[in-house]
Amino acid sequence: MFTGIIEEKGDVVAIDQAGGGAVLSVRGPVVTSDAKHGDSIAVNGVCLTVVEVGDEVFTVDVMRESLDRSSLGGLVPGSPVNLERAVRADQRLGGHIVQGHVDGTAVLLSRQPGESWDDLRFSLPEALSRYVAEKGSIAIDGISLTVTTVDDDSFGVSLIPTTLKLTTMGERQVGDTVNIEVDVIAKYVERLVVRQ
Repeated sequence: MFTGIIEEKGDVVAIDQAGGGAVLSVRGPVVTSDAKHGDSIAVNGVCLTVVEVGDEVFTVDVMRESLDRSSLGGLVPGSPVNLERAVRADQRLGGHIVQGHVDGTAVLLSRQPGESWDDLRFSLPEALSRYVAEKGSIAIDGISLTVTTVDDDSFGVSLIPTTLKLTTMGERQVGDTVNIEVDVIAKYVERLVVRQ
């Protein structure tokens, strides 16, 4: 489990296609400081398992399912990525419950810079729209954010300068694809109600 509070912005060292999936190597001095084989690290919001670590670089295997549901397949060496280690049980939950199980992708539709924050609008896949609510939580590329507006096919968020500086959101351009994870509580509530 993650909190959606990004620990650092890393960069892709290598991505190699392998057996239908991929092997991804990422530089991240903070997240590798105590990383070991088997640890979970979220890369742009996708929970991945460390298979190797050394010299501030960790390597993970990425399944075809993860490549199909996320934007990871579009990464190239040098791509910036958001990184977060799995939360420990004795830590504060600063964002919201983020599983690292990406539900799909969205496209940045517009970006409106402001004096103190930027307003961004993203496409919203029809299959996920029922889980997104104004003032609810959503993870975009692993970042815990609050939905400011929502309609049937898009939603908006507002980003403070700290988020713009410390995550990849400061570099995102209109047309870029991002990973989204809706609030898992909404999915569980829906399943419980439907089964009754």
